[in-house]
Amino acid sequence: MGSLQDVHINNAWDSAYTSERQIMARTGSSKTAHKTGKGKTEISAVKAASASQKKAASRSSKTVQTAKTTARKTAGRPSALHKSPFSRTFREEFGRVNITNVSPAPQNGFAPKAEIGELITVRANVFIDGRTKVGASAVIYTKTGTVSSRVPLTLAVAGLDLWEGAVRMGKAQSALPWQPGFNAVSRKLGTWKLVVEGWKDPYATWLHDARIKIAAHDDQDNTLEEGLRLFERWYGSDDAHLIKSERAILNTAIRALSNTGLPYDKRLAAADNAKIRALHASKPLREDITESNPVEISVQRPHSSFAAWYQFFPRSEGAYVDTDTGAIVQGNFRTATSGLDRAKSEGFTIVYLPPIFPIGITNRKGKNNALTAADDDPGSPFGIGSSFGGHDTLDPLLGTMEDFEQFVAHAHDLGIEVALDFALQCSPDHPWVKQHPDWFRIRPDGSIAFAENPPKKYQDIYPIDFEKDMPGIEKEVIRILELWISKGVTIFRVDNPHTKPVRFWQDVIAAVTRKHPEILFLAEAFTRPSMMRALAYAGFTQSHCYFPWRNTGEELNEYLAETNGDDAFFQHNSFWPTTPDILTAYLRDNGIAGHAVRAVLAAMGSPSWGIYNGYELIENVQRGQVEEPNDNEKYEIKVRDWSKAEEYGISTLLARLNEIRNTHPAARSYHDLHVLSTANPNIVAFYRHLPAELADDGKADTVIVVVNLDGHNAQQGSVHIELADIGIAGGELHLRDELTGRSFTWGYDNYVSLAPWADVAHVLTVSNSTD
Repeated sequence: MGSLQDVHINNAWDSAYTSERQIMARTGSSKTAHKTGKGKTEISAVKAASASQKKAASRSSKTVQTAKTTARKTAGRPSALHKSPFSRTFREEFGRVNITNVSPAPQNGFAPKAEIGELITVRANVFIDGRTKVGASAVIYTKTGTVSSRVPLTLAVAGLDLWEGAVRMGKAQSALPWQPGFNAVSRKLGTWKLVVEGWKDPYATWLHDARIKIAAHDDQDNTLEEGLRLFERWYGSDDAHLIKSERAILNTAIRALSNTGLPYDKRLAAADNAKIRALHASKPLREDITESNPVEISVQRPHSSFAAWYQFFPRSEGAYVDTDTGAIVQGNFRTATSGLDRAKSEGFTIVYLPPIFPIGITNRKGKNNALTAADDDPGSPFGIGSSFGGHDTLDPLLGTMEDFEQFVAHAHDLGIEVALDFALQCSPDHPWVKQHPDWFRIRPDGSIAFAENPPKKYQDIYPIDFEKDMPGIEKEVIRILELWISKGVTIFRVDNPHTKPVRFWQDVIAAVTRKHPEILFLAEAFTRPSMMRALAYAGFTQSHCYFPWRNTGEELNEYLAETNGDDAFFQHNSFWPTTPDILTAYLRDNGIAGHAVRAVLAAMGSPSWGIYNGYELIENVQRGQVEEPNDNEKYEIKVRDWSKAEEYGISTLLARLNEIRNTHPAARSYHDLHVLSTANPNIVAFYRHLPAELADDGKADTVIVVVNLDGHNAQQGSVHIELADIGIAGGELHLRDELTGRSFTWGYDNYVSLAPWADVAHVLTVSNSTD
């Protein structure tokens, strides 16, 4: 068997031979007479047709033979026989076609990142001098240099020469680090490259002028001869990768263009029709192809972008009140498997645990952050370290290390990753206080400074001082992280990373991921945008964000577009309605409907979202005027009656939202969300769209979300959508509400009415065929 290149050449010869036979068979007779030129008298119809058809057949035969010879001579060699004056030696040099402002692009030297299989948006300015038309494509190269995909770009803004389009970073994967298939996935991860190709588009350039000239009877012979030569080049193009049927389409055009017995408009029509235009769209003749400078993209593993988090405190899982003593008996890792089972039943794929290390005694906090703790107060798990040990030790009240390993094993059996909170701080009882006193800031009176954010004080916590021995601290932190990795932890949620040097995290994450590239990091950094972005540059895979405080229509429209745009190439924001530290006024005031609204917005508004347990039970009482939960679980053990969850229906909604996300690939990307205009500011609408040509099954996927932000009143209004943007040529849009099963028919402008006691939202999927 010959090489792949040989097979390609032989296919071209076979196609050419068959086309030649077809041409000769079709040119044996003539039925009509034609005028052959402007202002000329008619000649014999039979003679003219016979002569012109013979000439066309001869020209087509020569074209076929030329294509054969070209295929032989150019196989494996550059098509140019001499160096083009537009060859690029340096990155700063322009080629024949100019390409600028490729997006995504590095920021501050850091590469964009995307999950394997994620849909991304590519943009570039592509243009050339004069009136020549150009085309553009986005090409994705894997880490081994092979072409993963080549997708045509569309001219989005002609006056700005702005081209854009969507492309996928390979095929979506689902294998997780402990699963057998992950090694194959891991080999695909790493640095991929994006290249934008620009080229002269001779067909579009010629067709623009030809239509005008033939209609005006201006220089028609030269115009059609130019077209004929163009089609001959197209027929013989290796770059177009034409198959037999496509060459036959071009041969039909070549025969007509060279047939001077046909009227000029008929000859042009043979080169300007639906079949030719479709071929031009998919396999154009590209000349003077110019490549942009390559953009490196960090392609990361599953759950780096598309993730569903569930947080619970192991000590509250299985906790109960002793009927004899009235005391609360806390849970442990054996009883905490109930939390894993609940997370699985609701469709979550990552379970996040607060710190599980020993809790200090000195200055231990009481309920609701009280400065004095009662004898039975368990303390905050964020006050880390006691006589039992520090960050490398399991809280003995939670069980043994073997119990933890069995807990992780159960999670893995359910297909759930375990994420562990890593709070780099110490209680006054932490072993580091005695072993490494230089790791802490000493106040003028000789005491160690506790954490504070005036007026807030955290007397049970000593923050780390990185100024004196950062290399030593880094070494110890890396050792601890590797210990928990060896126990099956695959993700670390880092508490308050913005209060530590960015360079520290950059060093630590680089060291850990160099040895364990599968490990992910989530930044709990509710802070200034510049710091959040720097932490993303430093290696944090995802980040908490401002979503809890974006509650009006205007705020949400702006934030959805911002977090699902180009910024997401660097910062993957995870939408959480609540955390143990955050309970907003919106959830306090809008009850069950408000919880449903925020769940829909979080699940469908971002590929990464999370729920803090108790959400299903509408735990929405604030501590005074502070946006924090009352009876905060950080300071006490919660005994919950999970049978009441069915009364509210939120757990069912969470499960359904995760099912929708997992079923519809359009929900997987940070780069396919489009905000829709609505007539009512209380109604927010947006859609996510995966084109058919980029889908694994060849079917387009569109999800439209419409939400009523008012938790007390029905709201009505119109929602506008451009059907062409989701591949619908016109007419009607047939929709199914994935939350209720009801069907709807939409057009461009659509009336919507949502009531909090009925439907707070629509999650609509499109059933129209857009193939």
